[in-house]
Amino acid sequence: MSCDSAFHWTSAARTDVGPVRSRNEDAYLVQPERGLWAVADGMGGHAFGDLASRAVVDALAALPPPLDMADFIASARASLSHVNQALRSSAHERHVPVIGSTVVALLACGRDTASLWAGDSRIYLYRQGRLQQLTRDHSQAEELRARGADAAAAAVGSNMITRAIGASDTIEIDVAPLAVRDGDVFLLCSDGLSNPVDEQSIATVLANADCERAAQELIAMALANGGRDNVTAVVVRAEDLSADRTVINPAL
Repeated sequence: MSCDSAFHWTSAARTDVGPVRSRNEDAYLVQPERGLWAVADGMGGHAFGDLASRAVVDALAALPPPLDMADFIASARASLSHVNQALRSSAHERHVPVIGSTVVALLACGRDTASLWAGDSRIYLYRQGRLQQLTRDHSQAEELRARGADAAAAAVGSNMITRAIGASDTIEIDVAPLAVRDGDVFLLCSDGLSNPVDEQSIATVLANADCERAAQELIAMALANGGRDNVTAVVVRAEDLSADRTVINPAL
């Protein structure tokens, strides 16, 4: 078996330091030829966040060619576990409490995808006019909402994440599989985008299906809406090369 795909993948990425921070602690990976995309967000307020996010995407970029989706997922998990251990050791050596990063990755193999994540960076799917969040934030706010807390109570812990690469001695990476369809558009983003931009606005931008334009517009929208954090967007589109398509002859 192999991960050769019947889909043609196009993608684009943009990142911005934002109006407040002195450096960009976000990092991203775009490898459509391998079916691999990722966003990592160095933990704000902690030392060496840019080092942590870069270590995460570099590790994913170095993954060997997978045999199948199960192998792809296993390799990614093992690689992120190794980075987790390395960041824990680095924090100890530098005498700082945490060197950490969120991660969200999209893997494509054959006719399937898998979303992998730890933290509050997100993957959205835009399919047939509907936007769906494929990941579930590892945050105190999300845990409060899951227990039935109202929006005001959940907002109190909105900036507190409960899982990240480098945050604890072991790391659990969540996985959500999905069979891909022709025309699917995915958005991977840091919370610098998902916090200031609402889902209706995200859906409207993704509806144009142009990855480059969508990535630019989403970054601009986050900054215009008062976003103060680093902001990163990776937009990915799938085109099924085997799908039947109606061709209109303008001469008829």
